[in-house]
Amino acid sequence: MSHSTVPRGRAEAKTTPGTPAASGTTGSGKASGNPGGKAGRLSFRLRFRRDRTLLLMTLPAVLLVLVFNYVPILGNIVAFQDYDPYLSDNGVVAMFQSPWVGFDQFERVFADSEFWHAVQNTFVLFFLQLVLYFPIPVLLALLINSVIRPRVRAVAQAIVYLPHFFSWVLVVTVFQQIFGGAGIIAQTLADHGHTGFDVMTDPGAFKYLVTVQTIWKDAGWGIIVFLAALSSVSNDLYEAAAMDGAGRWRRMWHITLPALRPVIALLLVLRVGDALTVGFEQLLLQRQAVGVEASEVLDTYVWWNGIRNQDFSYAAAAGLIKGLVGLTLVLVANKVAHLMGEQGVYKK
Repeated sequence: MSHSTVPRGRAEAKTTPGTPAASGTTGSGKASGNPGGKAGRLSFRLRFRRDRTLLLMTLPAVLLVLVFNYVPILGNIVAFQDYDPYLSDNGVVAMFQSPWVGFDQFERVFADSEFWHAVQNTFVLFFLQLVLYFPIPVLLALLINSVIRPRVRAVAQAIVYLPHFFSWVLVVTVFQQIFGGAGIIAQTLADHGHTGFDVMTDPGAFKYLVTVQTIWKDAGWGIIVFLAALSSVSNDLYEAAAMDGAGRWRRMWHITLPALRPVIALLLVLRVGDALTVGFEQLLLQRQAVGVEASEVLDTYVWWNGIRNQDFSYAAAAGLIKGLVGLTLVLVANKVAHLMGEQGVYKK
């Protein structure tokens, strides 16, 4: 025969629903330990006091984004005008004094064959970089992560990171000294009786050249995100797989790659959204060497018409089309990521 150590009346008080002790609320319906209102939620004032340090830390970045990313959006109004900056001493005032032409600038853009040629070059470079460049950071991250010695791993990371900090002027100069007509390879071939080697001025090889330049410069920097994702994978998973007889390739296929899958999906969506931006400064520096036919993309096309020819409304219309297409690509790629079971840029 067992006896309860809790008195009957006290046990009933604890189990009786609707009492303040059981529900944890006062007579007014608010949580007794929460001065903010609803149970489990803090008021805006309390959350602001709690996170004010973090908010102050992010304030400079928010202001930077507002000034350089959102405020310039207002300038897209010139795409619907025949904008003339000389109507006033102030360019902003000239926006309100310029005549409104509606969609005339967009009709000019769509009727221009050079615009469609720039679109074609842009997508060719994008697909090349997507196929040849995007897998490189993943492979480098897997390679560096497989290095056991921390010192060797740190040296390898420093070596592959370093080109990211070079300017495009320096990158193009380095490639000119190696693959140019007076470069090391051409001089070595000339010493052995061969001539005519100059990749830097070959329009047919230009799209592959800029892809190799992009890989050399930015592939190392791209592995940072993948290495961070790999660092969150528990070593217990690898040890358990090894005890079950899984080799290195099995562990990589069933543990490492699934851990990288969400990050790969996210970066792939962002890369697709950035498809129409394939390197303005890089291509502009080599424009004269290979010619306009090979190097003209949307960014250089907008710059040439907007800055050099001072046709600001026409260039704004072309840039706005580029932005809308990029937004559409992000939404489509993110939807595909959702269908594949990944979160993408944002949740459903």
